[in-house]
Amino acid sequence: MTNFYTKLFFILALTIAGSLTQAAINNPVLFVTQVPLPQDFCTMNATFCNHRGRIDVTGRGGDLWIRYPDGVLKNLTAAAGYGQTGLQGAKAIQVRDPAVSWSGTKAIFSMVTGAPSQYQIKQYFWQLYEITGLGKNQTPIIKKVPNQPPYNNVSPVYGTDGRVIFVSDRPRNGQALLYPQLDEYEEQPTNTGIWSLSSATGNLKLLNHAPSGDFNPIVDNYGRVIFTQWDHLQQDQQAAADRNKTGNYGTFNFASETSSTILNSRKEVFPEPLKFDMLSLAGTNLYGHAFNQFFPWQVNEDGTEVETVNHVGRHELGGTYVDGVFTDDPVLTYLTSSTLRATKISNLFQIKQDPVNPNFYIGIDAPEFGTHASGQIVRLTNGAPNFNADMMTIKYITDKATKFPTSEGQTPPPAHSGLYRDPLVLSDGSMISAHTYETYADKNLGTTASPQARYDYRLRTLKKQTNGIWVADQPLTNGIQKSVKYYNPDTLVSYTGDLWELQPVEVKARTIPPRRVPVLAAPEAAVLAEEGVPETALRQYLTNKGLALAIMRNVTVRDDDDKQQPFNLRVAGTTTQQVAATGKIYDIAHFQAFQGDQIRGLKGCCSSTPVPGRRVLAQELHSVTGNPPNPIGPKGSVKIADDGSVAMLLPARRALSWQLTDPDGNFVVRERNWLSLQPGEIRTCPACHGVNTKNQAGGGSPTNKPKAFRQLLQYLKSLGAI
Repeated sequence: MTNFYTKLFFILALTIAGSLTQAAINNPVLFVTQVPLPQDFCTMNATFCNHRGRIDVTGRGGDLWIRYPDGVLKNLTAAAGYGQTGLQGAKAIQVRDPAVSWSGTKAIFSMVTGAPSQYQIKQYFWQLYEITGLGKNQTPIIKKVPNQPPYNNVSPVYGTDGRVIFVSDRPRNGQALLYPQLDEYEEQPTNTGIWSLSSATGNLKLLNHAPSGDFNPIVDNYGRVIFTQWDHLQQDQQAAADRNKTGNYGTFNFASETSSTILNSRKEVFPEPLKFDMLSLAGTNLYGHAFNQFFPWQVNEDGTEVETVNHVGRHELGGTYVDGVFTDDPVLTYLTSSTLRATKISNLFQIKQDPVNPNFYIGIDAPEFGTHASGQIVRLTNGAPNFNADMMTIKYITDKATKFPTSEGQTPPPAHSGLYRDPLVLSDGSMISAHTYETYADKNLGTTASPQARYDYRLRTLKKQTNGIWVADQPLTNGIQKSVKYYNPDTLVSYTGDLWELQPVEVKARTIPPRRVPVLAAPEAAVLAEEGVPETALRQYLTNKGLALAIMRNVTVRDDDDKQQPFNLRVAGTTTQQVAATGKIYDIAHFQAFQGDQIRGLKGCCSSTPVPGRRVLAQELHSVTGNPPNPIGPKGSVKIADDGSVAMLLPARRALSWQLTDPDGNFVVRERNWLSLQPGEIRTCPACHGVNTKNQAGGGSPTNKPKAFRQLLQYLKSLGAI
């Protein structure tokens, strides 16, 4: 009985801990608190490498909170018996990424538990937990999600079918030798992509393999999984520095993904060399290739049809500056951030759908470093599935000055209202966001033992000014304070003061959207019917072999905005061509695929022992049999058919890219992103660079029945495969 009253008093104390504020919110808001962590490289709120559970990059002492419409706060994790104040030990926690169920009665989130004693170095993993009892007068209950992989699992959301969709750093194929996957930029640990789990059975699926990482998935009103993907498909900058004697990273290649044999080579075959790799560019007609963007992507819940949202890309949104590929073709032009559109973004983080206008998506455009992924709130319009990329635009919500921190020592622009992250449109159309009035990059104003961040993230409502720009307004709380200490691992870190308030989500029931099911397009369905091959039989063959099928109807066709790669294309030896300008016409003959193999290692400057983990490198396709032979083409290629079509079997659940080559195997046009496919998937694309409104010659998307698909079916039938 004493325990009951003690617990009841504890819950009541937690409930009334937050007093009323001025902000009026109609529904409860779930959010997390975290002890401020000033450093911003590979820490839990950074733009990348933010998934690890180590105490030095996460700290301890955070909690899961709920704010009710009357302003009352409840510390949910404490009420459920998790977490502690003071010195952090076995009961220590850190919390992140809450997401509410479709019914609005429970939530799922990530939590890391435990803290080391002094001088101890322990490995900690973020794991998924579910909480029930969110009502003001209910006792919350937290349970660990069963059957999840024993790795860092973050950013969970509920699928439409009871499965959990989340981000994990589990190796793509579960092979411990590949852990951790290293990103393509700094070769720091990264997650491996979007995963899906049936917690009841343990059935686990990789929905999208991302060599540099995926972030913050949601399931939108149309049943799409929307997320940010880091696209950095370029050659290894550390290896380029080693090659040019400007660095000492100790880069090398392993013999294969399954081998620990170190080769005396750092060879790369795709894409072209980096701009600063003068040794590799010498004597070529190449500008050099750099690629880096965090853009919105979509995938079905079964992992099929992964692509940027509505095929939007850097021509429509912005991103990096892009040179024409070849230096000796004046028709190829330079793409800048001001080309084509007036409003541009560099990145899009923390994407959320507007519940009032589901055609809108909001997110944060922020720099990669210095601000914990906080910056300017922007809106992506016309994001519904029935719009194409030409119809999508960017709307600035906060002033464009909030995109970047003010340079140290400079006076902030008058319109700089601070930095924003975790924006949320509520069901009444109002907006809230985590916000700091600080305009400079964050740094530690204290010491290692007593850190003091510049930033003081608080949840605030936003208000619209007469000029249409939104600014931070009323706080949702009066501030939440805590005093904690933890070892890191030698130094005792102490903090007393306000906690960061982050990652708000509205607690409200939502309608479960219909599940998206891929439908084979009419031209490809007609070819199957004419060849007498049931679609189910073809899909079953692919599934049994762990393969997918990619089909393109005419790869000479490109979107009219893409003038950075060759667009005057002709299938060699035929009259199939798309010519949009005077100048050089490029003959194409082969479609060559590349698979992402984790074979790049590094030793660092002063060691003979490789650091843990491996970076993905693009290698010529080598893990697939069943494609028609192409003896005169480059390795891993198929012949482009006379009508410009391509059909090729590809490995499933592995990052892929590809290129068009001339008859001699020299590249002409390259895919600039990684994509992955699912077993049994038949992925069709009308063109090489999908057409939004019109192609480079003013026409539309190809509708021909692809000859290459027919030839592949006939070949498989001759083998008795289908």
